[in-house]
Amino acid sequence: MVPSIRLHVPDDLREAAEITPTPAQAHYLGTVMRRAVGDAVRLFNGRDGEWRASVTQLRRDRATLVVRDRLRAQADEPDIWLAFALLKRDATDLVVQKATELGVSALRPVLTARTVAARVNLHRLGAIAVEAAEQSERLTVPELAEPVTLAALLAGWPPARPLFAAVERSSAPPPRAPGRPAGLLVGPEGGYAPDELELIRRHPFVILASLGPRVLRAETAAIAGLALLQVPPGGE
Repeated sequence: MVPSIRLHVPDDLREAAEITPTPAQAHYLGTVMRRAVGDAVRLFNGRDGEWRASVTQLRRDRATLVVRDRLRAQADEPDIWLAFALLKRDATDLVVQKATELGVSALRPVLTARTVAARVNLHRLGAIAVEAAEQSERLTVPELAEPVTLAALLAGWPPARPLFAAVERSSAPPPRAPGRPAGLLVGPEGGYAPDELELIRRHPFVILASLGPRVLRAETAAIAGLALLQVPPGGE
């Protein structure tokens, strides 16, 4: 069976619409995946659901797709924000990829006292999120924000959105889906500085949470926390 290809595009999707993929997408279709004129491609834009399109023109870095019919209507997805301390490049890439696969709606990079990376390539991280959304068959790509300090994140956090803060060596219960929009905060390698923990505790919308008895790597904590946060109330 020929593997199905999904592409995220910014264009409005409707029957008979003509879509021009980016040069990178055209290269991927023709050179990497060996597609040809007449082959089917699935498209989504985060607004109009998922549509089937067919290739009508394909060259080395140019392609034209024509939208045929809608396969899935746009549907609600989990409204979970992940706020995470920036890690080394490979670990940050992994967090973005897996968080996207797990359905987060927004990614909020955070700078803390023990953050090991002072800079981040948002363009690269955005591309990783798009690819993960394409492969995981979700209908949206998470919003990716500019990095902010922990103090700025907490100061600007919507008070009505509970924020579960994963804290090591804590007797707090694990995070559980509150049945409404929520967020998860994961700290850096080495954990939070004492004054940061005090700052976190001062905000009434923050709920301290434990991810178990072991000390997890930061990227593992993000994945585990997101999975736990999506367990339905009363679920096992």
